Amino acid sequence: FLIWCDERGLMRPGEITRSLLERYQGHLFHYRKANGEPLAVSTQHLRLVPVGLWFRWMAKQGVIPWNPASELELPKLGLRLPKAVLTAREAEAVIAVPDTRTAIGLRDRAILETFYSTGIRRAELIHLHLQEVDIERGCVLVREGKGGKDRVIPIGERALAWVAAYIEKARPRLVRGLDDGTLFLTNRGGAFSVERLTSLVMDYVNRADIGKKGSCHLFRHTAATLLLEGGMDIRYIQAMLGHAELNTTQIYTLVSVGKLKAMHTATHPGTLAQAGQHPPEET
Repeated sequence: FLIWCDERGLMRPGEITRSLLERYQGHLFHYRKANGEPLAVSTQHLRLVPVGLWFRWMAKQGVIPWNPASELELPKLGLRLPKAVLTAREAEAVIAVPDTRTAIGLRDRAILETFYSTGIRRAELIHLHLQEVDIERGCVLVREGKGGKDRVIPIGERALAWVAAYIEKARPRLVRGLDDGTLFLTNRGGAFSVERLTSLVMDYVNRADIGKKGSCHLFRHTAATLLLEGGMDIRYIQAMLGHAELNTTQIYTLVSVGKLKAMHTATHPGTLAQAGQHPPEET
């Protein structure tokens, strides 16, 4: 945006009007990449949001008398479903891959179980500390998750058992030097980076050979979808995932097809088992 302004001789925030911002929005709409393709709507949205936030901040600070972006209409984002969601059987197949006879395998099993049971974000899992796992209450405390908010997430008995086994048997072997209390440690004794954790989970998904791709977020989608299909109220799922808006959580109603499929089977005449209605066994 600053480059666009500079090319037009616009040097001060006070020079920017709503009309100019709409021109910039039009510039993004008509822009073509090197391969001739336009910018995706999501990319246009991504370019405009920080500009709007910047002008809102300047107006609040008194740098400019009013916010020219206050009534700017952002491009509407289409509803995007998760690329993949695991069935319970597929999730179990992935979780079973680590060799739990080793300290690393035991750690990785505990990580996968935690993702599957809690739907926690990868950055949140990376920053978990020992004292934030409440074994007696069966929950995990996430401090300063997305949006800087704390929340408590329930964790299942099986996942908790694997985490406890990791803490007792594997984690002491991974500690190097001063222990800062980080729950899941790398083989060098430090916290995971986002990239390393993503690569680790992706490798187990690939090794499970289930025909689906994904990593940490795949388990988040899976946990939410299976909980919804199991009957959990969507508002509880919203709280568990840490979504600020219910609309974000409601996307899982579109991928939760278990009950919809059962109702379809029970009511659609084309699915009823009728004599002579099946295709021949041989052609």
